[in-house]
Amino acid sequence: MSQDKLAIFDTTLRDGEQSPGCSMFLEEKIELANQLGELGVDVIEAGFPIASEGDFRSVQAIAAECRSKRIAALGRTLEPDIIRAAEALKPAASTRIHTFIATSDIHLEYKLKKTRSEVLGMARSGVKLASGLADEVEFSAEDATRTDIDYLCEVLSAVVDAGATIINIPDTVGYCLPNEFGELISTIRERVVGESDNVTISVHCHNDLGLAVANSLAAIEAGARQVECTINGIGERAGNAALEEVIMAMTVRSDKIPVSHNIDPTKLYPTSQLLSSIISFGVQPNKAIVGRNAFAHEAGIHQHGVLSNPLCYEIMTPESVGVPHNDIVLGKHSGRHALIARYEKLGKVFSHEELDDVYKRFTQLADKKKNIYDQDLLSLLASQNPVAIAA
Repeated sequence: MSQDKLAIFDTTLRDGEQSPGCSMFLEEKIELANQLGELGVDVIEAGFPIASEGDFRSVQAIAAECRSKRIAALGRTLEPDIIRAAEALKPAASTRIHTFIATSDIHLEYKLKKTRSEVLGMARSGVKLASGLADEVEFSAEDATRTDIDYLCEVLSAVVDAGATIINIPDTVGYCLPNEFGELISTIRERVVGESDNVTISVHCHNDLGLAVANSLAAIEAGARQVECTINGIGERAGNAALEEVIMAMTVRSDKIPVSHNIDPTKLYPTSQLLSSIISFGVQPNKAIVGRNAFAHEAGIHQHGVLSNPLCYEIMTPESVGVPHNDIVLGKHSGRHALIARYEKLGKVFSHEELDDVYKRFTQLADKKKNIYDQDLLSLLASQNPVAIAA
C-alpha cells in the first residue's frame, strides 16, 4: 500500500447521539464539535436536519461555529430531506450532503417496499439534486454488506455518474468478517472506482460482533480512504468503530498500515473525557486506548516489567494519547517491586528485612481490601509491631 492520507469522518454528533442515553443539548454539541476540530477530524457529521427542529438547529449552529471544518448533514434520497439538509448547512464554509438509501433485498422488501429499479432511480435522483446544493455529495448504500454485489456496484456506479464523490459502504448491522469486508472494498474499488482519483471509498462499520475497528482497518488496507467513526465507539446498538482505536492501530502499526491522517493523538483522551462528561456515560474500564485500565497494571510481573521499562507491557505511551501517566495499581496481585516504588514516592525506604515484614502485612491487607491507597500504606507502617524505617 502506498503512503497516502485517510480522511476521518466523525459521526459522534449524529450516529453516536442515536445511542440510547447519549443525547446532547445544543451547547454541548457545539462544545464537542469544537473539540473534534481541535482533534483534527476532517468531516463533522452534525446531524439529520429533517429528523427534528432540534437537529436542524444543531446542524445550523455547528455549521456557523466550525468554519474551518467540512460539515456534513444526513438525509435520505428524498427531496424534502436533501433540501432541509442544504438549508441547515448554509452557514458552513465547506459543506457535504450525506444521502442514503438501503440496497439490500431484505430492506427493499420489508422496509422500503420498493423494487431494485425504483431504489436505483431514487439513489440517482437524490444525488443529482444534492450535487447542486453542496460542495460535495456522499452517498451511502445502507446495509451494503448484505446487498447483492452486482446490484450494489450498479447503484454505486449510478450515483458516481450523478455527482457523488464519496461512496460509503456501511456494515449497517455489523455482519461482516474482516476478510469479507476487505474483499468487498477491493471489488468496489475495481468495478466502480477504477483509476479515478475523483471518487473516495468510505466505510461505516458497526460493532455488533465486536469487529467494527477490525473491519475498518481491513477496508483501509483494501483501498478505503475515509473511515466513519465515533469517539468512544458510541452509536446504535453495540456502537460504531471507535475513532481512538482506529487511529492508534494505524499509529502503532504504521509499518503495516502506512497511511497518514490529520488526527492529533494527544487529544484522544481529552476528547473521550469531554464526551463522557457531556453524556454522563463513561467508557468501560478495560476499553482500549481511553479506558481507565488501559495503562493500569496490577499483576506483579507486569508491574516489574513496566517499572523497568514501560515498553515491556505498553505498546504506546500514555502521554501519546493524552493520558497523564500510567497507573501502577496496588492489589493482591502486586509484587514487591511495585510496593517499593510506591513507598519510595512516599519517601519511605526499607532494608531487605523490613521489606519482608511490610510486604507480608501488605498482602494480608490486599486479601481483605480491593483498593489499596497511599493512606493504607502509611497506616501499615503505623500498625502494631511497626518496622523501623528510614525516611
